[in-house]
Amino acid sequence: MEDLIQVAKKIKDLEIQGARNVAKTAIRSMKDVILNSSATEPDLLLKELLQAKDILFDTRPTEPAMRNSIRYVLYETKEAKGGIGATKEIAVKTCDKILKYFEDAILKIHEIGARKILSGMQIMTHCHSSTVTGILKKANEQGKDIHVICTETRPRLQGHRTAKELVEAGIKVTFVVDSAMRYMMKHLEVDLALIGADAITSEGTIINKIGTRLFALAADERDVPMYCAADTYKFSPETSLGFLEKIEKRNPDEIWKDAPAGLYIENPAFETVPRRYIDGLITEVGVFPPSSIAHQLLQLHPWMFDFKD
Repeated sequence: MEDLIQVAKKIKDLEIQGARNVAKTAIRSMKDVILNSSATEPDLLLKELLQAKDILFDTRPTEPAMRNSIRYVLYETKEAKGGIGATKEIAVKTCDKILKYFEDAILKIHEIGARKILSGMQIMTHCHSSTVTGILKKANEQGKDIHVICTETRPRLQGHRTAKELVEAGIKVTFVVDSAMRYMMKHLEVDLALIGADAITSEGTIINKIGTRLFALAADERDVPMYCAADTYKFSPETSLGFLEKIEKRNPDEIWKDAPAGLYIENPAFETVPRRYIDGLITEVGVFPPSSIAHQLLQLHPWMFDFKD
């Protein structure tokens, strides 16, 4: 459990970033707990996994991909039949299944998303999403001549990573400050807006990096189609029960380390984007209107809606 605690600290301190990376890291830690467990009964193993769940869930609030992954491990462990050996085997196989799912899902999203991109398009994105950069690189590999405009994404400057990845892939990139997004949307005649997501609610609302709603408003003003690319593990099933997905607040030092005494600083990491601004969700199982996501996932991942510990 000590190794898991160290991993949890790295997630909390943002040493591990990106929803998929966080989820995969958490599942590897859960797998280590299972393999190293000295539990002699399935109930004792489940107790250890529930403790691990609580530690990992406490790292960052806006991480449904991690929460869903851990829930699936717990669900399959609870449903396992037989003694401790059989239960451990099923739990480990579930961890491996989730990790494989993530690898397969991202490739499918890249393929599906690249079909939305035509040669000659000017595409704008905000923050960093490995799903989005993967789609853009896939389109480039297919010989499509594209131009990408990306924002710096204050305060942690994730847009630098986006720009670097795309330039290294041989894609033409223009880099701008966040406050220039509306100007660029207009003056560069953007054809497509493309973002990732940290969470998706049952109503089809997208939760993504702060600034995304301004980005969506700018796209809507210019009638630019906007798509969100995300795997289905980003769905927040609790929202189907009326609970709100929490918006993470980060340390004010990220904005101004030596701020004047008495100054109050707000540093929300994410914000919501209503479904009316999203033309479609690009997932590993297809492109859907945001309003249909809960129905789709009830069929695809029924275990997500099992809310019992």
